Amino acid sequence: MSVKTIADVEFGAELEPFQPDTSLAATAPFAEAVGWGRGGRFNDHERAKKEGLPGALVPGIMAMGFLTSMIHRWSPVAKVEHIDTVFRAPLLADQPCTINAVVTDIETEEGLVQLDLTVKNSADETRVFGTANVRLPVA
Repeated sequence: MSVKTIADVEFGAELEPFQPDTSLAATAPFAEAVGWGRGGRFNDHERAKKEGLPGALVPGIMAMGFLTSMIHRWSPVAKVEHIDTVFRAPLLADQPCTINAVVTDIETEEGLVQLDLTVKNSADETRVFGTANVRLPVA
């Protein structure tokens, strides 16, 4: 169900999980586009390992984009006012992940919704978590 107004939102509702494209084929061009294409941290597993990382990383700002994308899948009319994230552990390119969200607060008169967000890897380990404040039409 696509959320169109604040009246469509239920406290505790879970958004449909989203599995973004974390392939190196997707993350490397993104890193290049934002000026992070050099060094291998985001585009080459072996070079990233030489830097002491477990593999090439999904750029953090790309992960935040995935979170925003999930919100807009839930409600195309939503205005994301703020996202606050904590990166607990690296999110690795070429490793599947799932983004989940749950409604944790609703201010009906203001049209505001707070979501708790998590990004977990295929081992069900939380890599990123946070909150989003979203504004929806009141009527």
